[in-house]
Amino acid sequence: MKNLLLAFFFLLVVPLKATQILIPMDEAQNNHIKAYGIAFWTLENEVVIEWLLNYRGGSFLIPHLKSIEEELIIRGVRYDILTDGQVNNIRSQIADPEVNMEIVQLEKAPKIAVYTPPNKQPWDDAVTLVLEYAEIKYDKIYDSSIVMGMLPKYDWLHLHHEDFTGQYGKFYGNARYQSWYQEQVMIAEKDAKMLGFKKVSELKLAVAKNLKNFVIGGGFLFTMCSGTDSFDIALAAQGVDICESVFDGDPSDGRAQEKLDFTQTFAFKDFHIDKNPMVYEYSDIDGSDLRINRLITEPVDQFTLFDFSAKWDVVPTMLTQCHVDVINGFMGQTTDFRKEFIKSNVLILGENKAAGTAKYLHGEMGQGTWTFYGGHDPEDYQHFVGDPVTNLSLHPNSPGYRLILNNILFPAAKKKKRKT
Repeated sequence: MKNLLLAFFFLLVVPLKATQILIPMDEAQNNHIKAYGIAFWTLENEVVIEWLLNYRGGSFLIPHLKSIEEELIIRGVRYDILTDGQVNNIRSQIADPEVNMEIVQLEKAPKIAVYTPPNKQPWDDAVTLVLEYAEIKYDKIYDSSIVMGMLPKYDWLHLHHEDFTGQYGKFYGNARYQSWYQEQVMIAEKDAKMLGFKKVSELKLAVAKNLKNFVIGGGFLFTMCSGTDSFDIALAAQGVDICESVFDGDPSDGRAQEKLDFTQTFAFKDFHIDKNPMVYEYSDIDGSDLRINRLITEPVDQFTLFDFSAKWDVVPTMLTQCHVDVINGFMGQTTDFRKEFIKSNVLILGENKAAGTAKYLHGEMGQGTWTFYGGHDPEDYQHFVGDPVTNLSLHPNSPGYRLILNNILFPAAKKKKRKT
């Protein structure tokens, strides 16, 4: 009701003389992250906006209402006021079939949830950080909400830094004596029993299967870091014990590798799991070892966004909108993905040419879509457990964080399948 009343107020506001507000998203923008927040806020108030794909970095065209302009000023977002003639010139430029640009209408703000544990974790999460800095509302949900069938309430879901295999993030080797790790294990085991599961791995598998059904039914799933490969590994290992006794009290299946079912996964195939509890790695999907072994160093650790046809490949074009094409890399428990383990139907949105890996993946499943983004924090190259939280007010134009926000706005557009 509140939104409806506010939308009615928006409609009553007399437009100013010029017809449109342009929020530029190229190098002229002083706060890209807050600009996404304005776009989302406008959609929440039931005002349709236009996303100008590949025009000045993926700019937004918004009705020129006084209330919107005031919000832009309050949040410190750069904008331009356009006349009818200027808007028509932009539309003509974008409509040119020889120009790689397109206009997409954004119609309704998606209902957002972040899958995150209620207990404090010794690390931050890039998605929650950027949502809060951009002033985009979201709900926090966790295992009990998902098992109890709450997912259909939401359009878009992010998986916080998570381990869906039941191995507690493979932190056993380095952190088993630390209080935060012991508390994490205790709470996870307690929650599993409360929800009727004998093992944490069984609970996490049930959650993963619910998440898969959420996507099949039309949901939008986004995840980073270990929420990518551990999710697929859990799906491939259905009915197979891949956890050693230090995690679940009994030995793993000695034939676990040969029993993996890659038809169940979203992105990856033919990978090899690592069950050793002393090894801080789930499988050979991840390319973190290339950095640990100094084969790739920070100065050359960059990934390049692919250039898609805006008029034909609308979805990947939306997801790769940015003011730069080459973005500084950043590590995580899962930093990026070895290409030999990526399924042929998966779309690579960004790749690290020096490492020969993919950083940013997208795909469809059923009626929904999913996006995997490697790494932990786009503005902290190697974020360690216990490191200070990144202050995004120091990085308002972060291209790495922009990719996250592209995914948040993506569900507001009418879904268009990629043409082949």
